[in-house]
Amino acid sequence: MSTDPWGRVDDDGTVYVRTAEGERAVGSWQAGEPEEALAYFHRKFEELATQVELLEQRLRGTDLPPAQAEAGIMKLREAITDAHAVGDLDTLLTRLDTLTDLVAKRREEVKAARDQARAEARSVKERIVGEAERIATETTHWKSGGERLRQLVEEWKAADRIDRVTEAALWKRLSAARTAFAKRRKVYFAGLDEQREGVRAEKDRIVAEAEALASSTDWGATAAAYRELMRQWKAAGRASREVEEELWTRFKGAQDQFFQARSAVFAERDASLRENAEVKEQLLTEAEKILPVTDARTARAALRHLLERWEAAGPVPRELRDRLEGGLRRVDDAVRKAEETEWKRSNPEARARAQDTVNQLRRSIDQLEARLSQARAAGREKDVREHEDALTARRSWLEEAERTLGEFS
Repeated sequence: MSTDPWGRVDDDGTVYVRTAEGERAVGSWQAGEPEEALAYFHRKFEELATQVELLEQRLRGTDLPPAQAEAGIMKLREAITDAHAVGDLDTLLTRLDTLTDLVAKRREEVKAARDQARAEARSVKERIVGEAERIATETTHWKSGGERLRQLVEEWKAADRIDRVTEAALWKRLSAARTAFAKRRKVYFAGLDEQREGVRAEKDRIVAEAEALASSTDWGATAAAYRELMRQWKAAGRASREVEEELWTRFKGAQDQFFQARSAVFAERDASLRENAEVKEQLLTEAEKILPVTDARTARAALRHLLERWEAAGPVPRELRDRLEGGLRRVDDAVRKAEETEWKRSNPEARARAQDTVNQLRRSIDQLEARLSQARAAGREKDVREHEDALTARRSWLEEAERTLGEFS
């Protein structure tokens, strides 16, 4: 008979686990040594412990819904209570008790958040109505004012509902503001001929700002400023035909000067992207030397190093991206298939490699997302598209890597 702190194997091969309630049989072992039996049932225990740890991480590290968390706890509790495993099952149940308390607290937090959301929704709708009423009585920018009122209606629809009485009262005020605005706008356009000089003054200002920005090298901010000036131009109305044509020629000339200069700079940037492509061509050639894969671990290590250099090389022209990324993906697929074969012989090692691949791809995605945010903030539209395309490829790889990792669960 073989024993350990959490279980034993009887002379007849029956395997027992020790719990606070006493011993209970969890299986039998007829072939091999008792130590092998205990090792087998210990592994079953470790699988349960891993599931508990994963649930703890999800509950503490994510916003896992309480109902889903409770279902997971109940499922694990049943599995542990009737487990055919040898180990400290009581401690696992105690950890689940702790998670149950945490879920209860989370549920209270969710309720409080819901109450807070309702209060915030009322505040949002009061703000919407207040802004609509100000637009209805104060603004003379009819196009932008009308657009803003439409946006406010959409914001109203998107906001959470509040109590019926307050909702109806606020909606009545919002409707009245929209009606008042429409009436004022109708009056304004009825006397439009008398206001054309004001339109000219507004467009003189817009043109002056556009000409002042024409030599700017702050590409993102200035492009956004030109878009805003264009919006203001359209919102200002129309002056007389002669004035309109003369001002538009100046305005368009200022824009053309800026955007032509920006295009020249971007052309230089394209040359830099082609240099990056040359580096990635060399890296792809190195990657293809990994094939055929004879040692999955060595191949993965080599590919991991290549991936780090690949990311450091930077973006490439769009017309080359699919071929380069596709070539590297084919090498990665071959390495992954070799890992799957290796996994059949060594499950723990294969899982570790799969986890490492997932972690690396997640880090790569985080880095690309950071670059994407920087590009968006700087108004670098071409870089935005390039980073978005690269993210699409990485996320596709990550989905495949996560599916592979899931097979070890």
